[in-house]
Amino acid sequence: MDLKLKLEQLHQRVVGLKDQINTEEATKNAFVMPFIQILGYDIFNPTEVVPEHICDIGTKKGEKVDYVIRKNNEPILIFECKHWKESADAHNSQLHRYYHVSKARFGVLTNGTVYNFYADLEKPNIMDEKPFLTIDIEDLKDNAIKILQSFTKNEYNLEAILDSAEGLKYIKAIRKEFEKEIDQPSDEMIRLLVNRFFDKPLTANRMLVFKEYTKKALTISINESISDRLKSALNMSEKPEPPSDIKINSIDENNESKVVTTEEELEAFQIVKAILREKISAVRIAARDTQSYFGVLLDDNNRKPICRFHFNTTNKYLETFHNGKDAGEKKLINSLDELYDYRNQLHQTVENY
Repeated sequence: MDLKLKLEQLHQRVVGLKDQINTEEATKNAFVMPFIQILGYDIFNPTEVVPEHICDIGTKKGEKVDYVIRKNNEPILIFECKHWKESADAHNSQLHRYYHVSKARFGVLTNGTVYNFYADLEKPNIMDEKPFLTIDIEDLKDNAIKILQSFTKNEYNLEAILDSAEGLKYIKAIRKEFEKEIDQPSDEMIRLLVNRFFDKPLTANRMLVFKEYTKKALTISINESISDRLKSALNMSEKPEPPSDIKINSIDENNESKVVTTEEELEAFQIVKAILREKISAVRIAARDTQSYFGVLLDDNNRKPICRFHFNTTNKYLETFHNGKDAGEKKLINSLDELYDYRNQLHQTVENY
């Protein structure tokens, strides 16, 4: 079976079980061991997947790492696990210590949903502070899965992973810096752009003005680029059919024949879906149309509304839900491009569930 499909099945398992998983040990058994099994390693063979492996660290004796994965009798991966409610970024000091005394070249810190892969790219035998690869089973990325393939038992290739790891690390760092510039342009970025067309001195007051201009220009440029791609993908027609990856249900079954999904609602859904894909997997984003509004739901659950489009009147409104089950708040919008202004709010809504 395809690796991505297996991971998507694990994601469904996590969604269905995590509210019943109350301990770190249960997280390991329910989520982490199936992940290791997906990579092709025999979790029932203690010479291949070694649980509670003892790692003596200096004067500390009997320290244990959750799992060590061995291939050809050599350690290749160490796993340190946390409860699924904990952050997979907050405890790498412990993994750092284990890594130092292990012969494995890669360490994994996980909470059962996010898997951060570390290496020693900066200094030999000292684990890097930041992961070179992150696998989030709630937001699977094809390029990350391609690298993960090299960690599977049948395809494990140390050199191939190391060749990719450095590039992944620095691409991730550059992207992070770019996103910072979009959110809050630095003085260096402002000067770089403005000096190309503005030949007057950049005083402190002008810098403040150009900071806002730069932020708006970058945001508009990116949003318009995304919008153009979505419009192209929709292949506009007088009566568009929903794209094949969109399943739209009617929750007004008695009046289902009166529910008409418009081109504008579909385009708005695609925009919101693109925004939410930054945080969650596409399979978790569902659409339901009614006579009075078009709804976007988390996990196709009526009790988890993300937003609603009220486009059936002269004015258009976006209804958002700040605190999960709280009543929604309607916002007047003049164009679909304004949906991007609610990016942080939409992200916060899914995080609140």
